[in-house]
Amino acid sequence: MQTQTMNIIQTDTLPVMEAFYTLQGEGFYQGQAAYFIRLGGCDVGCHWCDVKDSWDIDKHPRQAVREIVDTAASQPGRIAVITGGEPLLHDLTLLTKYLHKAGFRTHIETSGSSPISGSLDWITLSPKKFKAPLTEVTQRAHELKVVIYNKSDFAWAEKYAAQTNKHCKLYLQPEWSRAAEMTPLIVDYIKENPQWQLSLQIHKYINVP
Repeated sequence: MQTQTMNIIQTDTLPVMEAFYTLQGEGFYQGQAAYFIRLGGCDVGCHWCDVKDSWDIDKHPRQAVREIVDTAASQPGRIAVITGGEPLLHDLTLLTKYLHKAGFRTHIETSGSSPISGSLDWITLSPKKFKAPLTEVTQRAHELKVVIYNKSDFAWAEKYAAQTNKHCKLYLQPEWSRAAEMTPLIVDYIKENPQWQLSLQIHKYINVP
């Protein structure tokens, strides 16, 4: 069963590109065990995206929400990270409901370009220049994670930091292919602007998904 309201696809099945149990590699929960649910479909299209295979929603098999959660619950960790693609293209009401019933904290990693749905315990906003985040997502974010690709991205990061709530944690993360060049600049920037913290993709350093 599937209906569509505006840009949000409401359904009791979801297109799953992949799902896996690993360590959270970025941000506030870095290093903690987490079950990732990567949904297909994206309308943002970052040129440096490392999961471009997720963009086409029709490439990925649809799974029943209950099946997704049952598989997640077979692992001992109880953080579930909903990611993509752009996961907010989908109605996450059922998925987050069943994840909570199974004892999970529900986290999401999003560009914020679509409205929030479902019950989310932790919202990681990673805004993209290709499609601006909605104000409602910016104001509700628990952490703002800005990928630094060029020097100009620091000013852009400050633009969105100014729109977040006072409790939002602020992270700067080097784009992986330019980490050698950007990381020293980020370190210097944080030393001058200590409200920010450094986020590294440690899963890539330790070679886990």
